[in-house]
Amino acid sequence: MNQIPTSTASSPKETVKILLEFMKGNPSRKPAKAIAAEPLNSQELFKVEAGKPAAVTWFGHSTLLLQLNGKTLFIDPMLGRAPSPFPAIGGKRYSSNLPIEIEDLPPIDAVLISHDHYDHLDYGSIKKLKGKVRKFFVPLGVGAHLERWGVDPNRIEEHDWWDEFEFEGLTLASTPARHFSGRSLTDRNTTLWCSWVILSPDTKIFFSGDSGYGPHFTAIGDKYGPFDLTLMECGQYDERWATIHMMPEETVQAHLDVKGKVMIPIHWGAFTLALHSWIDPAERAVKAARAQNVSISTPRIGEKVLVGTARFPASAWWQSYE
Repeated sequence: MNQIPTSTASSPKETVKILLEFMKGNPSRKPAKAIAAEPLNSQELFKVEAGKPAAVTWFGHSTLLLQLNGKTLFIDPMLGRAPSPFPAIGGKRYSSNLPIEIEDLPPIDAVLISHDHYDHLDYGSIKKLKGKVRKFFVPLGVGAHLERWGVDPNRIEEHDWWDEFEFEGLTLASTPARHFSGRSLTDRNTTLWCSWVILSPDTKIFFSGDSGYGPHFTAIGDKYGPFDLTLMECGQYDERWATIHMMPEETVQAHLDVKGKVMIPIHWGAFTLALHSWIDPAERAVKAARAQNVSISTPRIGEKVLVGTARFPASAWWQSYE
């Protein structure tokens, strides 16, 4: 359940209207050509050391590889071709390549999952990754999916909102989000959804997960902020489902609520899951950030961001793919 009323239902008439809008062809909803991801150096990824600046690499959508305090974390590792139970008919990934193939990744100390939707919890990715991962941290109920896919139950930990725990020099906390869950027509809201707080001795990072705007951001900021970096949902929105996905201007406000220093907009740049232009999330977030004097980083897919440094990627790279 969400902390405040959050309707996800549409009237039959509105549902039909949305489906018809999705069926209409609109070239602005995807790039004019395949996006080329920046390649990651496999050998460098194996050299994660405590004492170095934390590094974050965006894989598109909400998938992020974090290396901090000598640990490698993977958040919502959706590396499949389509976020759908039927990949053959699902919307294809924009990028022509991944920054690195799963088999070339270094050992992963922990995977963090925000919720069980197909664009965040991907069967194929987990099946390929599970042999590399020492620990999976997930919201309540999500562990059953992983067990069914062959992950050892001893490597899975489920957490409720506000659970705080230590993991090999890091402090992790499962924090609230305003969303919903389910992978079929019969399991709506049977598992929990969350955001994540990731703390090392010298770096504080917040990952929003999927969320509509709400007072939970201020509560998280009051308890754990300020954050050196926020990874904030910004994409796949519509006024008709604004309770579960923020508009870009709300994304910037949520960043301010959690007391973030630098923000990376995520949940865009990989798939078409809404009706807006594919570049709209970045354009609107950058505009809103400038209006509020917020530092915003817009890395290319595969481009590394060093946390806590004065310089970070901020180009409008997407304009070359319109």
